[in-house]
Amino acid sequence: MKKSLIQIIISFILFLVAMLVPFENDLMNKGLYIIAYLIVGLEIVWKAIRNIFRGKVFDEHFLMALATIGAFAIGEFPEAVAVMLFYQVGELFQDYAVDKSRKSITSLMDIRPDIAVVKRDGKLETVNPEEVKIREEIVVKPGEKIPLDGVILDGNSMVDTSALTGESLPREVNIGDEVLSGCINKNGLLTIKVKKEFGESTVSKILDLVENASSKKSKSENFITKFAKYYTPIVVIVAVMLAVIPPFAIGLGNFQEWLYRALTFLVVSCPCALVISIPLGFFGGIGGASKTGILVKGSNYLEALSNTEIVVFDKTGTLTEGVFEVQKVEPIGVSKEELLKYATYAESNSNHPISVSLRNAYKEEINQSKILNTEELAGRGVSSNVDGKNILIGNDKLMKENNISYTSCNEIGTILYVAIDNKYAGYILIADKIKDDSFKAIKTLKKDNIKETVMLTGDKKEVGEKVANELGLDKVYSELLPDGKVEKVEELMKEKSEKGKLVFVGDGINDAPVLAISDIGIAMGGLGSDAAIEAADIVIMTDEPSKIGTAIKISKKTMSIVKQNIIFAIAIKIIVLVLSAFGLSTMWEAVFADVGVSVLAIINSLRALSIKK
Repeated sequence: MKKSLIQIIISFILFLVAMLVPFENDLMNKGLYIIAYLIVGLEIVWKAIRNIFRGKVFDEHFLMALATIGAFAIGEFPEAVAVMLFYQVGELFQDYAVDKSRKSITSLMDIRPDIAVVKRDGKLETVNPEEVKIREEIVVKPGEKIPLDGVILDGNSMVDTSALTGESLPREVNIGDEVLSGCINKNGLLTIKVKKEFGESTVSKILDLVENASSKKSKSENFITKFAKYYTPIVVIVAVMLAVIPPFAIGLGNFQEWLYRALTFLVVSCPCALVISIPLGFFGGIGGASKTGILVKGSNYLEALSNTEIVVFDKTGTLTEGVFEVQKVEPIGVSKEELLKYATYAESNSNHPISVSLRNAYKEEINQSKILNTEELAGRGVSSNVDGKNILIGNDKLMKENNISYTSCNEIGTILYVAIDNKYAGYILIADKIKDDSFKAIKTLKKDNIKETVMLTGDKKEVGEKVANELGLDKVYSELLPDGKVEKVEELMKEKSEKGKLVFVGDGINDAPVLAISDIGIAMGGLGSDAAIEAADIVIMTDEPSKIGTAIKISKKTMSIVKQNIIFAIAIKIIVLVLSAFGLSTMWEAVFADVGVSVLAIINSLRALSIKK
């Protein structure tokens, strides 16, 4: 770009001198015009010649070379230089715009780790991340990138996940927590046990998605590619006919006048604005989406997203946290603190999710010396002696079996009834929590006039209906196995219009088949499974359902920009083509119609990069 800019400036200065300085010898002016032309145009002429020998005759280089050399031939030196000069200005704008879009996407390339410090034979070795094997231990110092996915064995720290998720707030990690490659360790020394080889790591997969995003073309891009393929030879034939038929076949005017019109016609006809600005618009949209933590695997998916009519959600891990938590503690005759303490102590020796949920809610350290005679009662609960008191904790069967009078609870979730010394002491409700962001997600989709929001879940009917009612979803299908989810999505596909699209959003391995058959599959990538991310067309790195609305808005904005560019470019082309054919347009208007329209379309395309948070 720097080299091109210098060439343009030197050529423009020579062009101005040739135009404004009245040399006594006309050859001096012509010589300056030719030098100015060669500085900016020689490369274009050479590309045109080279492409002819490669079988690519009718491209923009051929059109520019033919029109400008023709202008020299009929003595229009200033216009020949001006056409090439402004064409190069347009190319410079294009390079700048593409570079800006690419930087937006490839800023993700900064997440690629250069080294990994691995423990081997009691020593630390610095190696390429690709050489580290699963189950080896790596050490990550403060300020370094985490090179591979793994589990923390030692240390705690804050990690910057912004490169993966777009979120600026660092996340605290401790022993036992999973960490993803590409994150930056902020302040503590971490020892990590590697879970995945580099080729299978999060960072590697994201880079692969980004690098291949532009390979899948949208319908708009395919249309323009085909359009340019047939359009260019047609306009060259029309230009030749325009130069030859009126002066020789009809006897209308002289050949030089009609040749000038034909050359002007050629300059106008160059389809640069369309060929450049439309892919650039999609490129900008994909780049803008990546800034917000949304990875789109191709412009075809970005285009399809603008026609979304039905959005189908998985429940667990997508709309809900996917983690069981204590939602309610209802004591009778004891305090909340006491009820939670006795329940946690009684369940403390189990690795069941219920036990984990109780320990997370209790938060205090458990004194194992206070616990005696703990017994797991299959299908009913747990019996234990805590601090000298006999504790029973479990379902209604356990209460009935021990003849304990209790009050039945109808709330949705896992109900733990607790009895202390054979007397009912209350219940604890454990349930999966709806993500706070899910409410915003559904509200945004309703506001954007999405025809239908649906939830599919393998959970019990009452649990599914409770979540759906709280969120305000249109439909819910519960107790579904993976093949049942596929069947329901196939049924829903029949409800949309011909142009409408169905989006499925999921995060688990069992969601991969549904993600694959949907028009657009969206995976929750931050905590989602590898299979879901592989099968999906779009990956949301933040695990926020509301980003679906953001992705649809980006898609609609991108499509609006692309359509504006198509209509604007074609309309201006047609007007100036007609004017040039009738001799009402000079090459200066032709330059505006070609380069000017290209520059305006490119600037418009850059708006796709700007995403409001």
